[in-house]
Amino acid sequence: MLLDTASLYFRAFFGVPDSMKAPDGTPVNAVRGLMDFISRLVGEYDPSHLVCCWDDDWRPQWRVDLIPSYKAHRVVQAKPGSTPDVEEVPDPLETQIPIILSVLEAYGITVVGHPEMEADDVIGTLATDAGMPVDIVTGDRDLFQLVDDEAEVRVLYVARGVSKHERVDNAWVRDKYGVDARQYADLATLRGDTSDGLPGVAGVGDKTAATLLNRFGTIDAVVAAASDPDSDMGPGPRGKIKAALDYLDVAPEVVAVRRDLDLGSPDMTRPRTPADHDAVMALDEKWDLGSSAVRLVEALSGSH
Repeated sequence: MLLDTASLYFRAFFGVPDSMKAPDGTPVNAVRGLMDFISRLVGEYDPSHLVCCWDDDWRPQWRVDLIPSYKAHRVVQAKPGSTPDVEEVPDPLETQIPIILSVLEAYGITVVGHPEMEADDVIGTLATDAGMPVDIVTGDRDLFQLVDDEAEVRVLYVARGVSKHERVDNAWVRDKYGVDARQYADLATLRGDTSDGLPGVAGVGDKTAATLLNRFGTIDAVVAAASDPDSDMGPGPRGKIKAALDYLDVAPEVVAVRRDLDLGSPDMTRPRTPADHDAVMALDEKWDLGSSAVRLVEALSGSH
């Protein structure tokens, strides 16, 4: 089970009341919400391995260099003399991220990130050739490109909530978007994605993108057909594709989740008991983690 950690703690922060506070008044709604999410998912799916995948860089410069608008709308407007490229994170959430990391460490849940890479790229690498079935937990559609029935890789999609998550396989993707999961990145490239600041091809939405991909197979083949006067592409789509060639030259690399990172060899075995029992007790006392702490111990041990 690979967790898109930021996707989950943002969801916890906005979904759990901010009245949940530690004795010193620090909000812990994201901390406890994330712990409860992990407890629920581990309890339901009983994974042998569990990884919290981390955004070491939520907006890698190499992606911005290719498409400057990439996630630009999420950047805090810079004050003079400050670093501009900071993600807009609410202050009450920002203060909880170090607590989340200390909780994961105390429980022994492995956190894996990679310099200049997003959690998506870590997930892509760990999910590829994993040698076992993989469940990817995220609220991010980008990761549908990793769904692979043959390799038993699926997405547990939490956009409607962790308790109402959907199990995404190839049939689910085809039913919703009209393409196979392996074509999803090409679909996203063509239609664009406002949540990531991807402009897409002007005038091409989900349906046109799906039609083109079903007819031609890949973006490369779509571009080749648009450039070939003898192909059977209609004049409307042909003009739109040809007008977007500069974008289509770079966008696929931005949209594609990396699968080839050197992540070393972290121990991803799910802990059955906390790695540091004293630390768990101390964190519980300091931050008043209460029933969330108990549930996570029980879920990891399998005694839920």
